[in-house]
Amino acid sequence: MEFNYCCSICNKNFNIVPELNLCPDCSKNQQPDQPLLGVLEVKLKGLADENFAVSDLLPMEPEYFPPSPVGNTPLWEPANLRQKTGFKNLFIKDDGSNPTSSFKDRASFLVSAFAKKFNINDISLASTGNAGSSMAGIGAAAGQRVTLFLPKTAPKAKLVQALQYGAKVFQVDGNYDMAYDLSLAYSQKKGGMNRNTAYNPMTIEGKKTVSLELFKQLGQYRLKGSKLSKSELKRTPDIVFVSVGDGCILAGVYKGFRDLKQLGLIPDIPKIIAVQAKTSDALFRAYFTGKFENIPTTTVADSICVDVPRNGIHALAQIKQYNGEVMTVTDDQIIHAQASLSRTTGLFTEPAGAAAFAGFLKAAPKLDPDAIIVVLTTGNGLKDSASASLGISLPQNLIHSIDDLL
Repeated sequence: MEFNYCCSICNKNFNIVPELNLCPDCSKNQQPDQPLLGVLEVKLKGLADENFAVSDLLPMEPEYFPPSPVGNTPLWEPANLRQKTGFKNLFIKDDGSNPTSSFKDRASFLVSAFAKKFNINDISLASTGNAGSSMAGIGAAAGQRVTLFLPKTAPKAKLVQALQYGAKVFQVDGNYDMAYDLSLAYSQKKGGMNRNTAYNPMTIEGKKTVSLELFKQLGQYRLKGSKLSKSELKRTPDIVFVSVGDGCILAGVYKGFRDLKQLGLIPDIPKIIAVQAKTSDALFRAYFTGKFENIPTTTVADSICVDVPRNGIHALAQIKQYNGEVMTVTDDQIIHAQASLSRTTGLFTEPAGAAAFAGFLKAAPKLDPDAIIVVLTTGNGLKDSASASLGISLPQNLIHSIDDLL
């Protein structure tokens, strides 16, 4: 397999080198308070059959991979939820089971390998929490130094997690967008590699692995008791629900399916439904207006709370090209979905992951009950126990004996 960079706007090709992050031509037109221009994707060339290894479709040799078991996350078949909703082919892809309990490990894993290949030992980034603790944990496994910029509103659990892994953490007196800009300035001054979402092409490339895994996992599922020949089996979902902030996970999901289609392994790209919090909905607004506005946002789902989605232009283009959709859910719907998912399946996901499930619940009345549907949950619920407590009733009284209950 051969790999190179390709600009998502002008389609120019470039060699994969660490000093190149954005297209040098398109990024010249970057405007303040707007998504990144010239986001680079990894373009592959070669052949693969359905028995490929995920690493075969990545631009880094396995010898550079950090010693951390990222990926191969479970695909849940939630019997109770299927019965309750009437969707017999509903699945949950549980990426909260990654090593640092976050989907972001997929990106951190490849960024770490990229840095190691080019003998770079310092990695910096901004994060609302998950990407930072992820890079800190994967970096710790690889022996790399990580510098993290966190907004002051980041959940304490994610701050503590990053510090436990040994990251150098700066708390920013501002939001994620400010932290993003400060981390870029830091990298430009101090050197090393910057892992910022979409800015570093390996973030999207690492996140595509979730789609490659779904291809393999659904193939195994469909083989159970099926009388169809292997070539007749459906290997991809009909619909995938993905929570969206910066749009980098969304782009990664698309990239994986696009690679599979390019290789002739699937006939079509699934419908991707992007779910945003109603109070942090920049991509949703741009979907209808074509404009990205810098409007201050807030949501209980901190992982998808951004004012300006850095991968917005790239993500929006793919949604429109492949007939995707964008929808919003309220914070109340997110908290309700989080509790409902926990009580029905035993899967406790953080608010951002619950947003995707809330999107499914909202859209369900208009969906085909026979459709193969995957809800992507992106992080463990213990990442933000304060938000989770909004959906439950905590015990108010202490008891001293069993008689206190009678």
